[in-house]
Amino acid sequence: MNLRAFVNMDGSFNVNDFENAIRLTAIAQDLEIDNSSFPTKKIAENSHKFRPLGMGYANIGSLIMSLGLAYDSDEARIIAAVITSLMTAKVYETSTEMAEKLGTFEEFEKNKEPMLRVIKKHMEAFEKIDRNKIPNGYKEVYDTSEKIWANVLRRGEKYGFRNAQASVLAPTGTIGFMMDCDTKGIEPEIGLVQTKLLAEGGILKIVNGTVKFALQKLGYNEEQIKRILEHIEKNETAEGSEIKEEHLAIFDCSNKPLHGKRTISTMGHIKMMAAVQPFLSGAISKTVNMPNDATVEDIEN
Repeated sequence: MNLRAFVNMDGSFNVNDFENAIRLTAIAQDLEIDNSSFPTKKIAENSHKFRPLGMGYANIGSLIMSLGLAYDSDEARIIAAVITSLMTAKVYETSTEMAEKLGTFEEFEKNKEPMLRVIKKHMEAFEKIDRNKIPNGYKEVYDTSEKIWANVLRRGEKYGFRNAQASVLAPTGTIGFMMDCDTKGIEPEIGLVQTKLLAEGGILKIVNGTVKFALQKLGYNEEQIKRILEHIEKNETAEGSEIKEEHLAIFDCSNKPLHGKRTISTMGHIKMMAAVQPFLSGAISKTVNMPNDATVEDIEN
Protein backbone atom coordinates (compact mmCIF):
# COMPACT_ATOMS: atom_id res chain seq x y z
CA MET A 1 0.00 0.00 0.00
CA ASN A 2 1.22 3.49 -0.90
CA LEU A 3 0.17 5.27 2.31
CA ARG A 4 0.18 8.72 0.71
CA ALA A 5 -2.70 7.52 -1.50
CA PHE A 6 -4.89 7.38 1.62
CA VAL A 7 -4.14 10.88 2.94
CA ASN A 8 -6.95 13.43 2.57
CA MET A 9 -6.34 17.03 1.53
CA ASP A 10 -6.44 18.16 5.18
CA GLY A 11 -3.76 15.60 6.11
CA SER A 12 -6.13 13.17 7.84
CA PHE A 13 -6.14 9.47 6.96
CA ASN A 14 -8.93 7.96 4.85
CA VAL A 15 -9.69 4.92 7.01
CA ASN A 16 -12.59 3.66 4.89
CA ASP A 17 -10.56 3.56 1.67
CA PHE A 18 -7.63 1.93 3.47
CA GLU A 19 -9.88 -0.78 4.95
CA ASN A 20 -11.44 -1.53 1.57
CA ALA A 21 -8.06 -1.71 -0.17
CA ILE A 22 -6.65 -4.04 2.51
CA ARG A 23 -9.68 -6.35 2.40
CA LEU A 24 -9.68 -6.62 -1.39
CA THR A 25 -5.93 -7.17 -1.59
CA ALA A 26 -5.98 -9.81 1.17
CA ILE A 27 -8.57 -11.81 -0.78
CA ALA A 28 -6.49 -11.44 -3.95
CA GLN A 29 -3.34 -12.58 -2.12
CA ASP A 30 -5.13 -15.66 -0.80
CA LEU A 31 -6.33 -16.55 -4.30
CA GLU A 32 -2.77 -16.28 -5.59
CA ILE A 33 -1.52 -19.00 -3.21
CA ASP A 34 -3.26 -21.68 -5.28
CA ASN A 35 -2.15 -20.08 -8.56
CA SER A 36 1.52 -19.47 -7.84
CA SER A 37 4.85 -21.15 -8.49
CA PHE A 38 7.26 -21.60 -5.58
CA PRO A 39 11.08 -21.88 -5.52
CA THR A 40 11.15 -25.23 -3.69
CA LYS A 41 8.79 -28.12 -2.97
CA LYS A 42 9.03 -27.51 0.80
CA ILE A 43 8.10 -23.83 0.45
CA ALA A 44 5.17 -24.85 -1.76
CA GLU A 45 3.96 -27.38 0.82
CA ASN A 46 4.15 -24.87 3.68
CA SER A 47 2.44 -22.17 1.63
CA HIS A 48 -0.51 -24.47 0.91
CA LYS A 49 -0.68 -25.75 4.49
CA PHE A 50 -0.48 -22.34 6.19
CA ARG A 51 -1.53 -19.86 3.45
CA PRO A 52 0.58 -16.95 4.82
CA LEU A 53 -0.14 -13.48 3.44
CA GLY A 54 2.25 -10.53 3.22
CA MET A 55 0.39 -7.21 3.38
CA GLY A 56 2.69 -4.21 3.70
CA TYR A 57 3.15 -0.54 2.87
CA ALA A 58 5.52 2.09 1.54
CA ASN A 59 5.87 5.89 1.69
CA ILE A 60 5.37 6.32 5.44
CA GLY A 61 8.46 8.55 5.61
CA SER A 62 6.89 10.87 3.05
CA LEU A 63 3.55 10.81 4.88
CA ILE A 64 5.23 11.80 8.15
CA MET A 65 7.15 14.69 6.59
CA SER A 66 4.04 15.93 4.75
CA LEU A 67 2.30 16.27 8.13
CA GLY A 68 5.09 18.53 9.37
CA LEU A 69 6.44 15.88 11.75
CA ALA A 70 9.98 14.59 12.29
CA TYR A 71 10.56 10.90 11.50
CA ASP A 72 12.41 10.62 14.82
CA SER A 73 9.49 11.78 16.99
CA ASP A 74 6.90 10.20 19.26
CA GLU A 75 4.11 11.54 17.04
CA ALA A 76 5.56 9.86 13.94
CA ARG A 77 6.02 6.56 15.76
CA ILE A 78 2.47 6.52 17.12
CA ILE A 79 1.04 7.26 13.65
CA ALA A 80 3.09 4.42 12.19
CA ALA A 81 1.97 2.10 15.01
CA VAL A 82 -1.78 2.71 14.58
CA ILE A 83 -1.62 2.43 10.77
CA THR A 84 0.32 -0.85 11.01
CA SER A 85 -2.10 -2.12 13.64
CA LEU A 86 -5.12 -1.32 11.45
CA MET A 87 -3.50 -2.97 8.44
CA THR A 88 -2.76 -6.26 10.20
CA ALA A 89 -6.09 -6.33 12.04
CA LYS A 90 -8.01 -5.84 8.79
CA VAL A 91 -6.14 -8.69 7.08
CA TYR A 92 -6.92 -11.04 9.96
CA GLU A 93 -10.56 -9.94 9.97
CA THR A 94 -10.76 -10.67 6.24
CA SER A 95 -9.08 -14.01 6.91
CA THR A 96 -11.91 -14.95 9.30
CA GLU A 97 -14.41 -14.05 6.55
CA MET A 98 -12.66 -16.41 4.14
CA ALA A 99 -12.41 -19.11 6.82
CA GLU A 100 -16.16 -18.89 7.40
CA LYS A 101 -16.90 -19.37 3.68
CA LEU A 102 -13.99 -21.49 2.47
CA GLY A 103 -12.50 -23.12 5.55
CA THR A 104 -9.38 -22.51 7.62
CA PHE A 105 -5.81 -23.18 6.57
CA GLU A 106 -4.98 -26.89 6.68
CA GLU A 107 -2.88 -26.80 9.85
CA PHE A 108 -5.18 -24.47 11.83
CA GLU A 109 -6.71 -26.87 14.35
CA LYS A 110 -3.38 -28.06 15.76
CA ASN A 111 -2.25 -24.41 15.91
CA LYS A 112 -5.52 -22.86 17.08
CA GLU A 113 -4.49 -22.12 20.67
CA PRO A 114 -1.06 -20.57 19.91
CA MET A 115 -2.50 -18.58 17.00
CA LEU A 116 -5.22 -17.06 19.17
CA ARG A 117 -2.50 -16.29 21.71
CA VAL A 118 -0.61 -14.37 19.01
CA ILE A 119 -3.76 -12.37 18.19
CA LYS A 120 -4.11 -11.51 21.88
CA LYS A 121 -0.47 -10.36 21.94
CA HIS A 122 -1.18 -7.98 19.06
CA MET A 123 -4.16 -6.68 21.06
CA GLU A 124 -2.13 -6.31 24.25
CA ALA A 125 0.46 -4.24 22.35
CA PHE A 126 -2.33 -2.10 20.93
CA GLU A 127 -3.72 -1.42 24.41
CA LYS A 128 -0.39 0.18 25.35
CA ILE A 129 -0.87 2.95 22.77
CA ASP A 130 -1.97 6.21 24.41
CA ARG A 131 -4.87 7.52 22.31
CA ASN A 132 -4.45 11.02 23.77
CA LYS A 133 -1.01 11.31 22.15
CA ILE A 134 -2.26 10.54 18.63
CA PRO A 135 -2.20 13.63 16.34
CA ASN A 136 -5.48 14.96 14.96
CA GLY A 137 -6.70 13.16 11.87
CA TYR A 138 -5.36 9.79 13.08
CA LYS A 139 -7.55 9.08 16.12
CA GLU A 140 -10.08 7.41 13.79
CA VAL A 141 -7.32 4.99 12.72
CA TYR A 142 -6.91 4.03 16.38
CA ASP A 143 -10.66 3.70 17.04
CA THR A 144 -11.25 1.57 13.95
CA SER A 145 -8.28 -0.64 14.74
CA GLU A 146 -9.58 -1.19 18.28
CA LYS A 147 -12.98 -2.34 16.98
CA ILE A 148 -11.49 -4.62 14.35
CA TRP A 149 -9.10 -6.37 16.76
CA ALA A 150 -12.06 -7.20 19.04
CA ASN A 151 -13.91 -8.58 16.01
CA VAL A 152 -10.84 -10.57 14.90
CA LEU A 153 -10.65 -12.36 18.26
CA ARG A 154 -14.39 -13.05 18.38
CA ARG A 155 -14.59 -14.34 14.81
CA GLY A 156 -11.26 -16.15 15.04
CA GLU A 157 -12.49 -18.17 18.01
CA LYS A 158 -15.70 -19.00 16.13
CA TYR A 159 -14.54 -19.54 12.52
CA GLY A 160 -10.76 -19.76 12.69
CA PHE A 161 -8.45 -18.18 10.11
CA ARG A 162 -7.82 -18.82 6.45
CA ASN A 163 -4.24 -17.54 6.78
CA ALA A 164 -1.53 -18.17 9.39
CA GLN A 165 0.18 -14.81 8.85
CA ALA A 166 -1.05 -11.40 7.71
CA SER A 167 1.68 -8.82 7.24
CA VAL A 168 5.34 -8.00 6.66
CA LEU A 169 7.28 -4.84 5.78
CA ALA A 170 9.33 -5.33 2.63
CA PRO A 171 11.96 -2.85 1.38
CA THR A 172 9.88 -1.98 -1.75
CA GLY A 173 13.09 -0.74 -3.37
CA THR A 174 12.00 -1.50 -6.93
CA ILE A 175 8.22 -1.49 -6.75
CA GLY A 176 8.35 1.74 -4.73
CA PHE A 177 9.53 3.54 -7.87
CA MET A 178 6.69 2.02 -9.89
CA MET A 179 4.25 3.12 -7.17
CA ASP A 180 5.61 6.69 -7.39
CA CYS A 181 6.71 6.67 -3.72
CA ASP A 182 9.16 9.25 -2.40
CA THR A 183 10.17 6.90 0.42
CA LYS A 184 10.41 3.11 0.43
CA GLY A 185 8.96 0.66 2.96
CA ILE A 186 9.23 2.10 6.46
CA GLU A 187 12.24 4.26 5.56
CA PRO A 188 12.50 8.04 6.03
CA GLU A 189 13.61 10.29 3.22
CA ILE A 190 17.13 9.34 2.07
CA GLY A 191 17.85 12.92 1.01
CA LEU A 192 15.91 16.08 0.20
CA VAL A 193 17.14 16.21 -3.41
CA GLN A 194 16.76 13.55 -6.08
CA THR A 195 19.41 13.51 -8.79
CA LYS A 196 18.38 12.08 -12.16
CA LEU A 197 20.60 11.28 -15.12
CA LEU A 198 18.93 12.43 -18.32
CA ALA A 199 18.80 10.14 -21.35
CA GLU A 200 20.10 12.96 -23.58
CA GLY A 201 22.96 13.65 -21.18
CA GLY A 202 23.23 15.97 -18.21
CA ILE A 203 21.89 15.87 -14.67
CA LEU A 204 18.57 17.09 -13.26
CA LYS A 205 18.21 17.89 -9.56
CA ILE A 206 14.70 17.83 -8.09
CA VAL A 207 13.71 18.72 -4.53
CA ASN A 208 11.39 15.99 -3.19
CA GLY A 209 7.77 17.03 -3.55
CA THR A 210 7.03 16.20 0.09
CA VAL A 211 9.15 19.15 1.23
CA LYS A 212 6.71 21.68 -0.23
CA PHE A 213 3.73 19.93 1.40
CA ALA A 214 5.49 20.05 4.77
CA LEU A 215 6.41 23.74 4.43
CA GLN A 216 2.79 24.61 3.56
CA LYS A 217 1.60 22.60 6.56
CA LEU A 218 4.02 24.53 8.79
CA GLY A 219 2.63 27.88 7.59
CA TYR A 220 5.41 29.20 5.34
CA ASN A 221 4.16 31.50 2.56
CA GLU A 222 4.74 30.91 -1.16
CA GLU A 223 7.68 33.34 -1.41
CA GLN A 224 9.42 31.75 1.55
CA ILE A 225 8.80 28.27 0.17
CA LYS A 226 10.26 29.28 -3.20
CA ARG A 227 13.45 30.59 -1.58
CA ILE A 228 13.75 27.55 0.72
CA LEU A 229 13.38 25.11 -2.19
CA GLU A 230 16.02 27.02 -4.18
CA HIS A 231 18.37 26.82 -1.17
CA ILE A 232 17.79 23.07 -0.79
CA GLU A 233 18.34 22.45 -4.50
CA LYS A 234 21.76 24.16 -4.30
CA ASN A 235 22.91 22.73 -0.96
CA GLU A 236 20.86 19.52 -0.56
CA THR A 237 20.06 20.55 3.02
CA ALA A 238 17.47 22.64 4.85
CA GLU A 239 20.19 23.99 7.13
CA GLY A 240 21.04 27.63 6.47
CA SER A 241 17.67 28.35 4.83
CA GLU A 242 14.75 30.38 6.20
CA ILE A 243 13.36 27.30 7.97
CA LYS A 244 13.00 27.91 11.71
CA GLU A 245 15.36 26.04 14.02
CA GLU A 246 12.49 24.13 15.65
CA HIS A 247 11.38 22.82 12.22
CA LEU A 248 14.75 21.51 11.00
CA ALA A 249 14.26 18.01 12.46
CA ILE A 250 11.25 17.51 10.15
CA PHE A 251 13.62 17.64 7.16
CA ASP A 252 16.29 15.35 8.58
CA CYS A 253 17.09 12.37 6.34
CA SER A 254 18.86 9.05 6.69
CA ASN A 255 21.88 10.30 4.71
CA LYS A 256 23.82 13.32 5.96
CA PRO A 257 23.93 15.99 3.22
CA LEU A 258 27.26 17.15 1.82
CA HIS A 259 26.78 20.73 3.04
CA GLY A 260 24.96 19.95 6.28
CA LYS A 261 25.45 18.32 9.66
CA ARG A 262 22.01 17.03 10.54
CA THR A 263 20.82 13.44 10.08
CA ILE A 264 18.38 11.01 11.72
CA SER A 265 20.05 9.30 14.67
CA THR A 266 20.63 5.55 14.68
CA MET A 267 18.13 5.17 17.52
CA GLY A 268 15.59 7.11 15.46
CA HIS A 269 15.55 4.20 13.00
CA ILE A 270 15.45 1.53 15.70
CA LYS A 271 12.64 3.22 17.66
CA MET A 272 10.49 3.36 14.53
CA MET A 273 10.99 -0.37 14.00
CA ALA A 274 10.14 -0.99 17.67
CA ALA A 275 6.92 1.01 17.32
CA VAL A 276 5.48 -1.11 14.50
CA GLN A 277 6.96 -4.60 15.04
CA PRO A 278 4.29 -5.64 17.62
CA PHE A 279 1.67 -5.27 14.88
CA LEU A 280 3.37 -7.36 12.20
CA SER A 281 3.28 -11.09 11.54
CA GLY A 282 6.70 -11.10 9.91
CA ALA A 283 9.89 -9.07 9.90
CA ILE A 284 10.84 -5.55 8.84
CA SER A 285 13.37 -5.02 6.06
CA LYS A 286 15.09 -1.75 6.90
CA THR A 287 18.44 0.00 6.79
CA VAL A 288 19.61 1.34 10.14
CA ASN A 289 21.99 4.12 9.16
CA MET A 290 25.05 4.79 11.31
CA PRO A 291 27.76 7.46 11.00
CA ASN A 292 31.11 6.65 9.38
CA ASP A 293 32.84 6.89 12.75
CA ALA A 294 30.56 4.28 14.41
CA THR A 295 32.48 1.85 16.60
CA VAL A 296 32.04 -1.87 17.22
CA GLU A 297 30.63 -0.92 20.65
CA ASP A 298 28.06 1.39 18.98
CA ILE A 299 26.86 -1.50 16.86
CA GLU A 300 26.74 -3.82 19.90
CA ASN A 301 24.66 -1.27 21.80
